Amino acid sequence: MTATAEPRRLDVTALREGVNAGTVRVLDVRTPAEFETAHVPGSYNVPLDTLREHREELRNHLDEDVVLVCRSGVRATQAEQALAGVGLPNLRVLDGGIVAWEKAGGELRRGRQRWELERQVRLVAGSIVLTSVVASAVVPGAQVVAGAIGAGLAFAALSNSCLMGRALMALPYNRDTSYDLEREIARLAGDGPGRAARRAG
Repeated sequence: MTATAEPRRLDVTALREGVNAGTVRVLDVRTPAEFETAHVPGSYNVPLDTLREHREELRNHLDEDVVLVCRSGVRATQAEQALAGVGLPNLRVLDGGIVAWEKAGGELRRGRQRWELERQVRLVAGSIVLTSVVASAVVPGAQVVAGAIGAGLAFAALSNSCLMGRALMALPYNRDTSYDLEREIARLAGDGPGRAARRAG
């Protein structure tokens, strides 16, 4: 599989079977804050940007079937491309992400509730557009800012990426101060075949 190939997808039913059987590792690539809010029990949290940076190291611990999970599938698809680029062939993306998992009644481990990244993007983008349109009544040219945000959102849709989302991921709100990548890698290294998905997350 090449980094640009269409990712192989797994539906909720198949993932549930794999989790129950302990035959898959579930890698959640959302932010630590999103992961803390709700995640598939036994899953590992490696945020997308962290995964990209440490993909060579992660490759050494992902010898089983790996299912990549995010909110809707977009970030998981980007993670699949990054890991496929270092030679991992055993990757799947959960079709529909955590949204589909929850809708189908899949078990979730819940913690402190925080807004998902996509919701934050909508809030920030909408607020900037609204503010610039209102400000244009007294500040000539302020509406240009709204146009720039619109162009940015259109580009994000066409390129399947989001610069605003990446910027928001860096905010303290989206980071869990207790998150420790080395701990997650140690969990991956310590879990033998068939045990990974049964570990409590």
